[in-house]
Amino acid sequence: MTTALQPPLPSHPVLRLRLAPHAHGALPRAIDGAWWPRSYDLLVELPRLLAGLPRAWGHVTSVTVNGAMWSAVPGRMLVSNQVVRLRRNLTASAPHTVVLLAPGRGRWDLLVVPPDTAEHTAEPLMAAAAGAHV
Repeated sequence: MTTALQPPLPSHPVLRLRLAPHAHGALPRAIDGAWWPRSYDLLVELPRLLAGLPRAWGHVTSVTVNGAMWSAVPGRMLVSNQVVRLRRNLTASAPHTVVLLAPGRGRWDLLVVPPDTAEHTAEPLMAAAAGAHV
């Protein structure tokens, strides 16, 4: 009998994020990319997302999420020793988006692919949101 060794699971799962390229001077996009969190626990998922954003985006101080999608949305949370204000949006116009605001830097709207989405469905959605051809 042989035993196949399984590689250890990473302590920090890979962030599933695809961002659209931004050309200098280009018109703003409706969606700036896509994020595929691993759960509906915003307290776990949001710090991972914010840590994986480009440094050029600066410090995100405000995040708006769809309140019906996430299990709990406190008014604010501490991420990397910085306070991030959390807002809930309950409108049907943007059920699967997250809006990130960084003062003096900008606003970014990301498509949120539900955590329970199958990979063969999630990958084309993420690619399309990032402006890649599938």
